[in-house]
Order: sequence, then structure tokens, then C-alpha cells
Amino acid sequence: MSRSIFITGGAASGKSRWATTFFSACDYVLYLKAGGEVDHDTLNRIEYSNKKNCVEWDIVTGADHDPASLVTDHKFVIFDSLSSYTSSIMNQMYPDGALPDEEGRKAVERRVIDDITALREAVDNNEGSMIIITLETGFSVTPENRSQALFREILGNVNQRIANSSDEVYFSASGIQFKIK
Repeated sequence: MSRSIFITGGAASGKSRWATTFFSACDYVLYLKAGGEVDHDTLNRIEYSNKKNCVEWDIVTGADHDPASLVTDHKFVIFDSLSSYTSSIMNQMYPDGALPDEEGRKAVERRVIDDITALREAVDNNEGSMIIITLETGFSVTPENRSQALFREILGNVNQRIANSSDEVYFSASGIQFKIK
């Protein structure tokens, strides 16, 4: 049975640890990392778990464009992270550092949501399950910097849409995950 799991929380709250543990005994997991390299601790955790469980995962970094195209016959996918992906899409659509107007903001949100929807469909076609990791924006004050405030608004809207359409939603705080949907 396919399912889409969304996990949100603050930085270093245990989201990636939880996601990698969730699929630790599964073979042929696709770990998609948007916005850079997999951090050292997460990579060590994956490698240790793979050896312990005699499984093998595919790790793809730089998943900053059309993540659905990276899913082949994988039944389990971890997308780390929606926040990094959103930042990347903003930079792709506005490479000169200009800030989008209201129409542009909505276009960024649509692009991210469409790309994640396509990713989910690719996993669903394999009758698989996926975990989407993101940063929670709801506990911070609105930044005075307009660029940071705009990113926070876009990510908050994207998080809401993806969470609402997910089968399960978890909140991570201090290494403890709480199921909220």
C-alpha cells in the first residue's frame, strides 16, 4: 500500500534520523538530497544501517530539478528536504536575486507543489512509499529581511499544501516524533 509521509520540525530536530530509521530495513531505498550534500552524520547512519541490515540504498545529491525523473523502480523514497528544494527553485526562477512579486510567489509555490506531486505519482506508480522532510516555519518571527520573509511565506504555504495532501504527518522536536495526522 502506497503512502506519503510528511515530517516537519526545526533544524537538527531529528527529522532525517527518523526518516532513515523508518526505512532502515528496506532494500533499494532512494535517498534524494536537495540543496547540497548529505550531512556526515546522516550518511554514516545510512551506511551503518545498510551494512547491519544487508540492504543497499541509492543516494542522489543535487536533486534540485525534476525529482520525479530520479525515481526508477524504487519502492521507498526519502526526499530531504522540501525546504532546500523550495530555496533551489526560487533561485532557479529568480537567479539574479530579484524578489518575485505576488504572481511570481504563486508561480514558485505552484512549481514546487507540481514537482512534489509528480514525485509522489512516480512513487505511487511503483506502489511504494515516501517520506518528505521539511523545516517548520510556524514558530519563528517574520524576518525583517524581505528575501527571508518571502522564502518563509512560500515555504509555509508549500508545507501546508503538502502536509494536507499527505497520508501521515509527523512533527519532530528534540529527537522525538509526534504523529499529528
